[in-house]
This record gives sequence, structure tokens and C-alpha cells, in this order.
Amino acid sequence: MKHLIVVAHPNPTSFTHALSDAYAAELRAMGHEVVLRDLYALGFNPVLQPSELDAHGAKDAQAEQALLKSADATAFFYPLWWASMPAILKGYIDRVFAHGVAYDFQGPMMHGLLTGKTNLLVTISAAPRAMLQKTGAWDAIQAIQDSHIFHSVGLTLADHLHFGEVVPGLDGTIVHRHIEAVRAAAHRHFAPTTRKSA
Repeated sequence: MKHLIVVAHPNPTSFTHALSDAYAAELRAMGHEVVLRDLYALGFNPVLQPSELDAHGAKDAQAEQALLKSADATAFFYPLWWASMPAILKGYIDRVFAHGVAYDFQGPMMHGLLTGKTNLLVTISAAPRAMLQKTGAWDAIQAIQDSHIFHSVGLTLADHLHFGEVVPGLDGTIVHRHIEAVRAAAHRHFAPTTRKSA
């Protein structure tokens, strides 16, 4: 299987990157093909231009669209800032999840075009998950991000792993436990594959 992993955090030594790297490494060890797109390292421009509204986007967006369409599974790793995704990831969605690529309309109804792809969401926050649930923020996150954005384009959500109370100086034991959780998710949702030798 071919996996597209999109990570959105400006610090390459962040906990977000540690999780995405561990997930990618586990999938590769299982024999899967992995394409990892670090939006900040790519210098991805999140600003949708007027000229992109009538087409499938500029060349950089088209390159990302090709990777998205060719993937069998996707995963998005990002922190929750103000209960939402980083602006660079929202811009990626604006520019890459374009009409005719990620969705179209059948009459008045939106129809997802990315069906048949398994999707994993991994989010990180300083706030405990219990607090997000108590305030209603978690319901909003699931409604807007899980359902409205990713599900509406046809992606099948296999898991939304959320790691709360992630703050500077996080205990190494907790870090290890969370990394093992994303590795376990790779095995829970995908079987090892045997690559054909060249």
C-alpha cells in the first residue's frame, strides 16, 4: 500500500514530528510505501489564489493533489491550536482538496472523490482531552475536522488519536507510550506486506 503522511508543525524536533516519524518508520518496516510531506519544510504556500478558483490549482498544489490521489491511505499529524489545525494545514486543504479533485457536486449535494482511502488523524494539544470534552471543544473538533473536512471528501476515518497534556518537558516515559500508540495503530489498521524483489 502507498501511504501519504502530511505533518504540520514548524519545529522538526517537535513531539508531532516524533509521532509522524515513528508512524512512517513502522509502516515502512511493515513493507508499505510511505510519502511523508512536511508542509513547513516544503515551504508550502497556504494562501489560495484567485486564479486557483477556476482550475485545479497552481503547480505546487497539483503536485500534492497527484500524491493524494495516488495514495491508498492518508494520515495527518498536527497540533490543535485554538481547537483548530495550523493555518498551513488549513491552507493545504483549501488548495489541495479542490473541486474536481477531492469532491464534486451531484445536483445540490457534495460528493467526495477520495473514497476507498483509509485515513488516520493524529492531533496533539496542551489541554487534557477531558477538558476539551467538558467545554464542547472536542465535539466541535470532530464535527468540523473529522466529519466535515475529511469524511466529506470520501476519506474513511480509521482512527483519530489525540494526545493531550503535551507540554514542554513531557516525561520520557509518556513520550515513549504515545509513540508506541501510533506504531500500534499502524498494525491495527494495516497488515504487513511482502514487497516483490527487483
